[in-house]
Amino acid sequence: MKVAIVGASGAVGQEFLRVLQEREFPIDELLLFGSPRSAGSTYTFRDKEIKVKLLQHNDDFKGVDIAFTSAGASTSKEYAETITKYGAVMIDNSSAFRMDADVPLVVPEVNAPDAKVRPRGIIANPNCTTIQMVVALKPIEQLSHITRVHVSTYQAASGAGAAAMKELYDQYRQVLAGDPVTVERFQYQLAFNLIPQVDVFTENDYTKEEMKMFNETRKIMHSDVRVSATCVRVPSLRSHSEAIWVETERPVSVEDAKAAFAKAEGLVIEDNPAEKKYPMPLFLAGKDPVYIGRIRKDLANDNGLTFWIVGDQIKKGAALNAVQIAEYLIKEQAL
Repeated sequence: MKVAIVGASGAVGQEFLRVLQEREFPIDELLLFGSPRSAGSTYTFRDKEIKVKLLQHNDDFKGVDIAFTSAGASTSKEYAETITKYGAVMIDNSSAFRMDADVPLVVPEVNAPDAKVRPRGIIANPNCTTIQMVVALKPIEQLSHITRVHVSTYQAASGAGAAAMKELYDQYRQVLAGDPVTVERFQYQLAFNLIPQVDVFTENDYTKEEMKMFNETRKIMHSDVRVSATCVRVPSLRSHSEAIWVETERPVSVEDAKAAFAKAEGLVIEDNPAEKKYPMPLFLAGKDPVYIGRIRKDLANDNGLTFWIVGDQIKKGAALNAVQIAEYLIKEQAL
């Protein structure tokens, strides 16, 4: 098995290295690619030093079975043909191909078989907020069709990359020291603040992040569900949280919902209000599953349920989801 990582020096690229090692993914040869800025740097994988190669339009991907790409949409679009022309399966973590009809958009717990049909040799990894939400929606959908979802996200600084995490640290230090606050990665100071904007606004005054949740959820779940999202950047470091309200065609009891969540793949229930037990990002960074709690009936909708989820968006929301797709393809002999 010959594997490549494009964008190896970024936050998600580094997470790919950790996840592949943790899960003992079958690799005979690992290639790392990056921009001129990161080319030449080295990383250790399974006690071996690997030098990052410059990503170029050449034959470097000849013989590669799987290429995990996380270098931004423009890079993915420019190099997709170069990466796939010799038969590599490109599992792309950018937004470049997610809504293309001939590119499957896959969360293994929800729609793994879609990964087998990939006319262009490309599989898209969904947006991080969508990934963790659909993992939680799938068990409910199996009980009764979900017609509407309202969701408010609470997205950590890490969703904007490694440099954004550093900026949040720096801002806290600057505020506490009484120094001028550096603002480069966010629209405003994030430390001690909330910013109700993730990504840019579209014509309907929803952000691109919010519209991703609408469109991607429908594609992944093969559903006509309507999703209304408000995405908020919060001053936590890592792991995204979401408050979710679902409306189903028929009422679903809390007891049935909890039983479905308990059996679902990739979900862990943390829900005991009497003992103040519920998921929180502070304690869940680096964890694989999506954690769910605060499960209750929606007081404003007889066919409604509401719950709270937390997931590490660099791990399950990016690198882990992509690796799980690759593991599924290997298991199904579908490479």
